[in-house]
Amino acid sequence: MLSPDAEALAVRRQLDRILASPGFVRNERLSRFLCFVVEGYLGGKGHDLKESVIAVEVFGRRADFDSRLDPVVRTEAVRLRARLSDYYSKDGKADALIIELPKGGYVPRFREISAVTRAKSGSWQMVGLGAAALAIALAGVAWWWQYRNAPIAIAVLPLENTSADRANDYFADGLTDELIRNLSIIDGLTVRSRTSSFSLKGQPRNIHGAGRQLQADYILEGSVLRAGQRLRIDVQLVRVRDDVTLWSDRFDRELTDIFAIQDEIALGIVNNLRLRLGGGRRRYETSLDAYDLYLRARALPNQRDHVRAMEAADIYRQVIAKDAQFAPAYAGLAAAYAASSAQGFRDDHDDELTGMRAAAENAIRLDPLLAEAHDAIAMVYMREGKWAQSEASFRRAIELDRSNSGTYADLSTWLLLPLGRIDEAVGELRKAERADPLSPFIQQRLASMLIIAGRYKDAAAHCASEPECMARVRLGQGRIDEAIQILYKFNNPPAENELGRRDLVRPRYLGYAYARAGRRKDAEEIAVEVAPNAYSEALIYAGLGDKDRTLQALDRVAGLGAVRVGQALNSPEFDVLRGDQRVKALRKKVGLPE
Repeated sequence: MLSPDAEALAVRRQLDRILASPGFVRNERLSRFLCFVVEGYLGGKGHDLKESVIAVEVFGRRADFDSRLDPVVRTEAVRLRARLSDYYSKDGKADALIIELPKGGYVPRFREISAVTRAKSGSWQMVGLGAAALAIALAGVAWWWQYRNAPIAIAVLPLENTSADRANDYFADGLTDELIRNLSIIDGLTVRSRTSSFSLKGQPRNIHGAGRQLQADYILEGSVLRAGQRLRIDVQLVRVRDDVTLWSDRFDRELTDIFAIQDEIALGIVNNLRLRLGGGRRRYETSLDAYDLYLRARALPNQRDHVRAMEAADIYRQVIAKDAQFAPAYAGLAAAYAASSAQGFRDDHDDELTGMRAAAENAIRLDPLLAEAHDAIAMVYMREGKWAQSEASFRRAIELDRSNSGTYADLSTWLLLPLGRIDEAVGELRKAERADPLSPFIQQRLASMLIIAGRYKDAAAHCASEPECMARVRLGQGRIDEAIQILYKFNNPPAENELGRRDLVRPRYLGYAYARAGRRKDAEEIAVEVAPNAYSEALIYAGLGDKDRTLQALDRVAGLGAVRVGQALNSPEFDVLRGDQRVKALRKKVGLPE
């Protein structure tokens, strides 16, 4: 009998398998729908899986959604049932567990097929996932459960020195030591000690015998050949129970720095094993000084601000100087560059993008299962207008860490919004809110996206004490005088009040509000004040209804990439540009799809 947690894990593993299939990986709407109903049921909220709830939470409809006027949920449910049926008739026909959405409702059902039943009649055996536990009928599933929930036992046999010179044994032994050490800091793996592994050195290779002696489920073996200044290292991972080679690779290197080569090859092998075995997170080994600095950088408040982001970047660089193998520091550095470059429009943006890419690529090289690293490279692709690659990397980051609200927010704000996928953007921020319900940053992002979606009443509930946010709500509702009152107070605080220094307050929305109120002189004065920031200028000119100067300002923004242009064109403040033929040319210039 399995515990409820075990049952839920089995279902989630099947869900991941379905979402990775061709029919779902390219259809975000259906994937989101399926995830919502499955996770809702597993979370004990099956009673909330109603049409009205799904419409709001999954498809971004307003709170006053009327299913009689908008059949989106029923329509998408029909598509989802058909897509699931197609999956199980093709890619999933050998799967042990079926997830389905019964007709007439939105509560998912889970069915498992036994090997015996399928062989005899092809019929499906119903298994409940409520009070009755999910019985594992397939031996393969039982094996999967055992090895997915117990640490994976692995042994590294001493690498064989196949060079003519036996003096090269030291290098093969050193690389074996590095592999054992690196594998030992992976959560989910239990690695046999050097003493045990080296007790088999020089003995004839027998995988079954070695596995039995070392009580290991997997054996990593290989050889090292040194010829002059060249090295060739062959390794393979073998599953003991059936002597099947799961993975093998060859590394050819120039012999310049032996210890660096050992580190590089050991890292490559370890990361490949983690990807194939599904090993957990690394337990990073670093110095106390480096880790203390890393925590200081993480703890800096308001890192979405350029100044603070650069403070964090400087500390991350100090961490890297102390430990060049510490992947989270590279991911943090890339994130700091991303935050900095997103806020301003400076001449050094090319340098920031170069540093951002290098840091993200290093993070993934050092730890390909680090969610923050994939978030970072997604931001790089986003800045380069590589939308498909960016989305795939964001989705990979979420797959690796579904609890990181920042990734949902980044996906929503920096990719879905510029592409005009507003309902999806709201949906991702709803996920972020569920993952981090008390985060002021997530609340602010959600409020902003609801404003863009035209859902002003909903947005107001998330504005909290953010004056600029509430002012945007009032502007959207046409209550311009109220917006001006809010923004004037916000932009003219007493010297020492809770709002902080005057230079931290952005006056652009006050300029926009003045423009909307017909106070052209006041709006023009603020446009001069914000002139170094082309986006702020464009906002104020849009409020004035000046299409020419709005597009001229956005053209300056375009030199820095497509994202801010896309954000502007999909925001209600820039509605004045709707239908202007020059917008099409601007979109093409920056690489935004039609």
